[in-house]
Amino acid sequence: MKVINLDQTFQPYGSGLAYAAFTFNGGEPHIRLLEPVTNESVLITTRVRSFNDMGLLIVAVDALRRAGVTDLSLFLPYFPAARQDRCMQQGEALTVKVYADLINNLNFKEVTIFDPHSDVTPALLDRVKVMTNEAFVEQCIASLTSYVLVSPDAGALKKTYKIAQHLGVDYIECSKKRNPANGQLSDVHIYAPPLQGQTCVVVDDICDGGATFLQLARALRQQGAGSLILVVSHGIFSQGFEALKTYYDQIFSTDSFQTFATPELTQISLSSTLLN
Repeated sequence: MKVINLDQTFQPYGSGLAYAAFTFNGGEPHIRLLEPVTNESVLITTRVRSFNDMGLLIVAVDALRRAGVTDLSLFLPYFPAARQDRCMQQGEALTVKVYADLINNLNFKEVTIFDPHSDVTPALLDRVKVMTNEAFVEQCIASLTSYVLVSPDAGALKKTYKIAQHLGVDYIECSKKRNPANGQLSDVHIYAPPLQGQTCVVVDDICDGGATFLQLARALRQQGAGSLILVVSHGIFSQGFEALKTYYDQIFSTDSFQTFATPELTQISLSSTLLN
């Protein structure tokens, strides 16, 4: 199987097919393949961080189909709009379905995603393969001898429970209240006795601005937690790391969304974590 990496800074299966990609002055993405691929099996890898990235994926599929590729798969670890998986207010779009419909219309043989936000995303995708976060989490905490896993909210509890079972460790359940109109958090509750200095490993799928994890860290400290470690599959970190580092001794993520070069984050390559 040949590979084409639409994000040249993300090459989980190594270097791929040569191509030229650019955006026309009117804003339209375009691509031209620079080597033959007729009758080949091809895997597209990409990271979609904008609708222009989605557009490049769509035109790349068209170019590959026109070149004679019939066996075409996709590796898209961070699925765009996965958090918009329900309509909380009248007039909202179900954005995750919009992206899923676009990808389904491309008729891939298989679509591989990594640690989706909820069960909605794989339910909407055709011929989907889900890679769990268990191997990633295990690698992040390999050096720890004593710790407890922390599920930041009800949405993460199912996956945290599975990881705890896999590793044979305890876990703590937490809950939060969020205003659906503005997204603001109002309360965090930890369902556990005093933590007496235990190392707490907070595990979740996405860190965007980090407000959830900051409020959770304060609550864990009040509950007597010791060292705090944050492990998130998809690191957006739109507000940087400064506030998070005031509470968390270590922060781990993969390169599913973007590549960071900072000592404040330990970034695990998906290629080394999950694909071998």
